[in-house]
Amino acid sequence: MLTDSHCHLASHRFQTSEVADLLERARAAGVSRMVTLATSLGDLPANLTIADDPRVHACIGIHPCDVHHAPHDAVLQLSAFTRDPRVCAIGETGLDFYHPAPEGWDDESLRECQREFLRRHFHLAAAAGLNIIIHTRDVTEHASFEDALAIYRDFHTSVRAVFHCFVGPWSNAMRVLDLGGLVSFGGVATFKNAREVRDTASQCPAGSFMVETDAPYLAPEPYRGMRNEPAFVRDTAEFLAALRGETLEEFARHTGATADAFFRFRTSIH
Repeated sequence: MLTDSHCHLASHRFQTSEVADLLERARAAGVSRMVTLATSLGDLPANLTIADDPRVHACIGIHPCDVHHAPHDAVLQLSAFTRDPRVCAIGETGLDFYHPAPEGWDDESLRECQREFLRRHFHLAAAAGLNIIIHTRDVTEHASFEDALAIYRDFHTSVRAVFHCFVGPWSNAMRVLDLGGLVSFGGVATFKNAREVRDTASQCPAGSFMVETDAPYLAPEPYRGMRNEPAFVRDTAEFLAALRGETLEEFARHTGATADAFFRFRTSIH
């Protein structure tokens, strides 16, 4: 019924031996599909192995927090996997201006490296006929969002992007939608102080957004502070459905159809 459009099942916070139980708890919660995202070349094989399960689909990318130690040809190496039937999109990629630059880097050189990697991911997505998942995060304001949106604008006619774990105002969401992109909402929307996110989620038309966990991070209420997992996407979905005046079934139907159209899964639950 529900699709968790963004999780990290190969995270070090999940033991390989417990993945089967994670998938079973998701099934019991009404979660029929999960999209697991690689963040580096190192965790790519594990994500693809997990996606051997027909309920799971994989995305391939280099997270912006990993670009500083990724090989120069990392995105080229990803290209070898774009025709793998387990792969449904490119990502997670994007810009992260929240974390400080590591030793040997300054903030601007790291940010420019991230911008260049994001452009390479867009070129890869366009060549492969796949869509792309974008991460943005800032300490204050929306600098990473502005830069990522500017890069997306150069590619929006050939690649569709989703800005995942979206926490910005409706005005910024509209700018993504105007380019043909999507946003995705996670557990942050359930937090008591997340009024701006809830306002955005309430205004997004059906078909313009998806729902996610970003597991193992950002668990929704009532699990806030705990390790997140795909089963918890139901809590976020129930919260957003009520916010929007929809039944859970209606919400699951249109967010699932949006995920179908974006990821073009090898199998469909509809």
